[in-house]
Amino acid sequence: MFDAFWRKHRVSRLSIGGPTLFIIALCSCASFVLVLRSSSLEKGLASSGTPAIERAEQRGFADFNSLIEISMSKSKTAATMSAEALAGRPGTLTPDQEVKLFYLWQATLKVFGVYAQGDGSELNVTNGAGENDGASETVTQTPQQERLLDNPGIEKKKRVSFFGRRRQQKDSETQSALPPTDATTHVPPTLLSSSVEENDKYGQTKEFQQALASQTPEDLRAAFWSMVKHDHPDGLLLRFLRARKWDVERALVMLVSTMHWRGQEMHVDDDVIKEGEGGALQATQGPDIEVKKEAEDFLAQLRIGKSYIHGLDKHGRPVCVTRVRLHRQGEQSEKSLERFTVYLIETARLLLNPPVDTAALLFDMTNFSLANMDYAPVRFMIKCFEANYPESLGVVVVHKAPWVFQGIWTIIKGWLDPVVAAKVHFTRSLEDLEEFIPRDRIAKDLGGDEDWSYNYVEPAPDENSLMLDEAVRNTLLADREKIVREFEATTRKWIALSTGAVEKADVLVKRNELAERLRKNYWQLDPYIRARTIYDRIGMICGGGEIKFYPGEMAVEKRTTEAEPIGHETSPDDVD
Repeated sequence: MFDAFWRKHRVSRLSIGGPTLFIIALCSCASFVLVLRSSSLEKGLASSGTPAIERAEQRGFADFNSLIEISMSKSKTAATMSAEALAGRPGTLTPDQEVKLFYLWQATLKVFGVYAQGDGSELNVTNGAGENDGASETVTQTPQQERLLDNPGIEKKKRVSFFGRRRQQKDSETQSALPPTDATTHVPPTLLSSSVEENDKYGQTKEFQQALASQTPEDLRAAFWSMVKHDHPDGLLLRFLRARKWDVERALVMLVSTMHWRGQEMHVDDDVIKEGEGGALQATQGPDIEVKKEAEDFLAQLRIGKSYIHGLDKHGRPVCVTRVRLHRQGEQSEKSLERFTVYLIETARLLLNPPVDTAALLFDMTNFSLANMDYAPVRFMIKCFEANYPESLGVVVVHKAPWVFQGIWTIIKGWLDPVVAAKVHFTRSLEDLEEFIPRDRIAKDLGGDEDWSYNYVEPAPDENSLMLDEAVRNTLLADREKIVREFEATTRKWIALSTGAVEKADVLVKRNELAERLRKNYWQLDPYIRARTIYDRIGMICGGGEIKFYPGEMAVEKRTTEAEPIGHETSPDDVD
């Protein structure tokens, strides 16, 4: 019956959330669903006089046929919306969106201590003009914006230990891509309305308050600029605004809590990225049993190719493939699973280049069984993509999903944001998969024509030698700090100008020039602060930020000119 179903509906899509979290979540629920179906549920259905499909719908196990018809209709609608694909990005903002962006910058810079109270640099909320701008155009402030702009500063506590988790012994020199600043320690107090806390799915309001109480403004500022890396700073802030439906308060909470998570919980830049694969290999030879086990588990996932990045989809997005059958519950520690997840996400971020700012996730469900189910990583992955890496998913393709998904869907459905859900597609055959990836770019193990397979290349002994060159690193960090300060100063000038100011265009050009200088500086700095990955060793990530998605071929892929238009990726209803 199911074979006939799949033949009839070659491509289907379900409303499901993030990447591996989706697959593992489905796996974790499979046994529960099977128990239900074999007990009172089946008895209840058997006693009913309605047809089997109608009975299943009554019990919450919706028939795939109607679901596919709806989702395919949505797919066709999305295909007609490509003109809106890059809405809400740098260079494509509406006037209202631009206002929201400068309000978020204003609030963010206050949190970072860049705005000193009483220094005359704050936005004049009466007419929207700074002290050096004679424009008289009125900018109407909402109560939310007034809270963000008019809170008096308070003295913040110094943090006790910025790197609390097994980092005391580590060199903190490169905990970020910025040296400390002399910014004031005054930051805004609680800026939150009750609606922010009511809609707080992941407890980010609490994390926001913890960040302000335990970290200095310099810490949060450094964490932010470290996360920017080669991105346009506006692009990073806009991810948080889009994810929070352009609500400045909620976007600020999400942003600051993410900085707290990166710096104090996950230690993304000073540990995961800094140590990388080479550091893990060294740790496997160390005396600490727990650290050794975590490092071995981390490397094991890389060696078997549980998840890897290879090639582009039809819209020019990097493709991350997860071979679900290679996951077995208990084979790796929870910490190593989390580390591997963040490591892969951060590596994929390096491959993004506007206008492409999202990734494609492909889950190969070939030979999947219930032995692959695991619940622990689900919560972590959901939080990563919905709370800490917003607006990162372009499409999720689930290939050769087994029939048990029909029952599991009802349980998964309630967990995930419907906007992210609409990006998930199910494929059954090579022809289905070709809807998303060209056949000549689909590897042979997936039935395609590309003669390529994943092979892990071990770290070379001296591949991270540049990280030992403190003199060059510090010089590049000092250069980056100068560019950052100039960008912040130019942003303050942009904020102070009214929407009708003649100088505004020149200021925006200057900010974009500075963003480009930051991008170039990052790629100069990169080998001094980031351990090499397999993608550096195979030639995908090259010097200066050149990316070759198909190493060995003559030219770098021209994603911006050859890729098909990307469908609409952001909705006013996106609440992540």
